[in-house]
Amino acid sequence: MDNESSDIGSSNEDDSYENEQVQIVHSLPFFVTELIIAGASSTFSKTTVAPLERIKILLQTRAEGFHSIGVYGSLKKLVKNEGLRGLYKANGVCILRMLPHSAFHYMTYEQYRGLLHYKCPSVGTGPLLDILAGSAAGATAFLCTYPLDLARTKYAYQVVDRSQSGSDSLRCIHSGHPAHQGIKDVFRTVYKEGGMCGFYRGVGPTLGGILPYNILKFYAHEELKRWVPKEHQSSIALNLSCGALAALFGQTVMYPMDVVRRQMQVDILQQSGARYNNTIEGLTAIIRNQGWRQLYAGKSPRT
Repeated sequence: MDNESSDIGSSNEDDSYENEQVQIVHSLPFFVTELIIAGASSTFSKTTVAPLERIKILLQTRAEGFHSIGVYGSLKKLVKNEGLRGLYKANGVCILRMLPHSAFHYMTYEQYRGLLHYKCPSVGTGPLLDILAGSAAGATAFLCTYPLDLARTKYAYQVVDRSQSGSDSLRCIHSGHPAHQGIKDVFRTVYKEGGMCGFYRGVGPTLGGILPYNILKFYAHEELKRWVPKEHQSSIALNLSCGALAALFGQTVMYPMDVVRRQMQVDILQQSGARYNNTIEGLTAIIRNQGWRQLYAGKSPRT
């Protein structure tokens, strides 16, 4: 009997503990709960595809010795030089960027929506308002977290032969530049070379692509929904599929902007030895010097 009563007592304690945890979660503001859930799902998804994301950066930036061997060959070469940990290089800073990015987007979306509705009543309350407010919120979140994105790209771009880790100074095997020792070292180097402006090198292509991407995604989604029979319009699976296909369409059309941004971030030079000064110059230089196919380099891993 004593054992049974102790088991019942411990069971009640466990139940009360679980109830307390549930109450704590329910007591959190709704937007905080949403951010936690979004952060957890983003962490899982980003970590899952981290090896392909790193290969994508190497292909986009046309890293010597990687751009010509494809995805599988690049993965093998990366593991050979940096081991399995190399597949997740710079993933930490990518995850670190996700939560503040989501927070800035969430906090500013309703602000921009209200401001546009008040200052520009001709916009109305339909899809155009949502597209403009979403684009403005996305641009704000991107600007606020861009230095982390830049640091992640620069760090992931460098591939080091770990078998030579005993040498005084490690160098990137495809560029020959001294390798960064960590994210702090990336920030220190960027600031030393370009000051605060250096942290926003390559920001133009993405800012210029946010609004067109949202417009393309919206209209592609609406067009796809038109093909869905009326009796299936409320299907969650079909709506999710339409949204995913619309996002894929928008990303594919705007993908060259991402390639230009990555090459500007790692300071890919033109044949004249000069940097890309703007998006148009970057696009034309890539097509002229690297071929138009380079504008879609790395698209397969991302997809």
